[in-house]
Amino acid sequence: MDDSGNGLRADTLVATVRGVLPSLTPAAQTVARLILEDPATVARSTITELSAASGTSEATIVRTARLLGFAGYPQLRLALAAAAAQPDRLVPGDLAPDDPLSEVIQKVARAESEAINDTVAQLTSERLGLVVDAIVGARRIDAYGVGASGLVAEDVAQKLLRIGLSSHAFQDAHLALTSAVLLKDGDVAIGISTSGETPDVIEPLSRAKEAGATTVAITNNPRSSIAELAEHVLISAGRETEFRPGALASRISQLLVVDCVFVGVAQRTFDSSQEALASTRRAVKEFTRRTSPARRQP
Repeated sequence: MDDSGNGLRADTLVATVRGVLPSLTPAAQTVARLILEDPATVARSTITELSAASGTSEATIVRTARLLGFAGYPQLRLALAAAAAQPDRLVPGDLAPDDPLSEVIQKVARAESEAINDTVAQLTSERLGLVVDAIVGARRIDAYGVGASGLVAEDVAQKLLRIGLSSHAFQDAHLALTSAVLLKDGDVAIGISTSGETPDVIEPLSRAKEAGATTVAITNNPRSSIAELAEHVLISAGRETEFRPGALASRISQLLVVDCVFVGVAQRTFDSSQEALASTRRAVKEFTRRTSPARRQP
């Protein structure tokens, strides 16, 4: 939402529409896809013109605008016009089979850059602070994720472990559930899912909540099942395409959120974090020195 509470911010409108797309009705998805494909054209279209272009009713268009947080279609058009005035913020073209590598580089780099910018625009210090508070006071932290999001779960657990916090990552649903039901009041469970609809993440997060843990979701979709379940939701923004499922844009936006959480926790526990980091660096350095090939030669 923007500061006035009327719809989405222009600089994150397209990214947010993309994130909530899976949770919309089929008819609303048709309208939303037109917004994603060509927001400037939609901004110039009357509701009658958009109805004809999308093959949906004018009532569907009004409902879609309201689902996106706007009072009606005129307000949505104004926001789209503002977004279209920022061409660098609009979605880059999908990668095509015949794209030269020079264009592949530019498209991939632009997608990653936009993922970071869109995530920053939606990551508020208030929401981040609540998550940091919960982690600082936690006895134990679980992180659940599958596939590419599982790598992010491993990253957050490793980072927190390095500063002395008891943290564990789970990509296997059975192990995640085993851990989740043993959490207690004050512990923290973090569920990471781009779509927000991954059963292997939703179920352990739900069981962790039942056990009394504070629940956190990192997802692209603020209206997903995992977002509705979690007490705290941190929105990432990354676009996945036909050529890039599990794309770096999704992971890099999630990793940005994780890094912000980590730095916030490290700030709050500065003395103990510095001591833990020094100890872990020293242990790894000593191990590397003892086991290096040069040291093993007679």
